[in-house]
Amino acid sequence: MAASSRAQVLSLYRMMLRESSRFPSYNYRSYALRRVRDAFRDNRTVENPQTVERLLAEGQQTLALIRRQVSIGRMFETQRIVVEGSSPVRS
Repeated sequence: MAASSRAQVLSLYRMMLRESSRFPSYNYRSYALRRVRDAFRDNRTVENPQTVERLLAEGQQTLALIRRQVSIGRMFETQRIVVEGSSPVRS
């Protein structure tokens, strides 16, 4: 993989992780983070430049999808669940 492709892939990976961590729902957030990590882990051995470009294009589309879903999720936020914890009690 060329250095510029590697930089593009790492940049896309960081953007997808950052955007996935913005889901207001714990379940969606953990699922999205797990899917992003698994997808990049499964494709880390890809060397073919055409395949890398195709995967980058798919990743950009997925990033746009994640951004839309985060926006929608923020419009319809629900109460936090126990797993997420609550703000600490101040004394």
